Amino acid sequence: MRPAGQLDVRRHNSALLLAAVTANPGCSRAGLAATTGLAKATVSSLVDHLVAGGLVAETGPVERTGRGRTGTGLALSATGPHGVGVAVGVDHVTACLVDPLGGVRARRVRSGDNRGRAPEDVLAAVTRVVRSLAEQGVPVGGVGVAVPGLVRDGVLLSAPNLDWSEVDIALDVGVPVTVVNEANAAALAELRPGGPRDYVLVSGEVGVGAGIVRDGALLTGVHGFAGELGHLCVDPSGPRCGCGARGCLETYAGTAALPTRQAAADGDPEALSALESAGTRLGQALSGVVNLLDIPTIVLGGDHARLAPWLLGPLRAELARRVIGARWSPPEVVASTLGREAAALGVARAAVDHIRADPDSYLRGLGQAL
Repeated sequence: MRPAGQLDVRRHNSALLLAAVTANPGCSRAGLAATTGLAKATVSSLVDHLVAGGLVAETGPVERTGRGRTGTGLALSATGPHGVGVAVGVDHVTACLVDPLGGVRARRVRSGDNRGRAPEDVLAAVTRVVRSLAEQGVPVGGVGVAVPGLVRDGVLLSAPNLDWSEVDIALDVGVPVTVVNEANAAALAELRPGGPRDYVLVSGEVGVGAGIVRDGALLTGVHGFAGELGHLCVDPSGPRCGCGARGCLETYAGTAALPTRQAAADGDPEALSALESAGTRLGQALSGVVNLLDIPTIVLGGDHARLAPWLLGPLRAELARRVIGARWSPPEVVASTLGREAAALGVARAAVDHIRADPDSYLRGLGQAL
């Protein structure tokens, strides 16, 4: 390990200031100096660099609280580097172009079964979608791809519901590409101002995944495989799962086991029975998660959010019965409002993490584009 040089210090301080601006929109240069402990001259120089590079924008005068000159407010620039997020689902490809403030500038949705399709064909379609979103006249700082399976170092190791194994998610798009598990990506999308910072997001699609967030940070496990909620066994003698085991949660609570919302709304007895069973099985599995990790909030996403009116009753009943601390701190269960865009939104955010971590390197590399 080498000692920090001048360039390392500059990179660290630039990232520190960008994080401070993100957390305190409208702050002044003087406010940043007080918040970060950096010298005013250093703050002024680095902030000017961030403004010139389009990462930070000046928002106008700020109210003066003491003697001296009126400061100028600073915030993330809405025209700065955007993230492109693409979620590859079993039956859809959903993509969003997201600005630095979290606004969706453009979206693309392609419905269709991806099971049985060659990975290279699906990834070629993903590349075309990314390029179409990049033609919006804004800078793109990174591309994120959310996939339903185990991920390591940009490789989808296993996705039983797609029948894909050890697929390198490589896209020729000219900017960094980040690959994230679909449920983890959806969990990142729930990190919004005023929202919870400790929760488990349950992503209910053909598979059932979970993204675990503690103090605003995603927990992915030692190998990056955490969150495979759908493969918790809830009945050892149950039906065979796509993973090869029996009685996995997703055989009871995945999309294939769930009725349509219309059937439930119409009061169809079979639909209501299936939802009662799914809610109960979800409650059994999530009780174990809450008991193990002491998670205070559960967010239902994907198809589970759509069917929440029928799932919540049996799910909460199981939590009340099985969570040891429920008497004193009952877990809160809520439905996500993000719909099927959640994973694309979350992975678009992850796609530009490298800029937040090292804005100085990004600014030095400007000129590379899709």
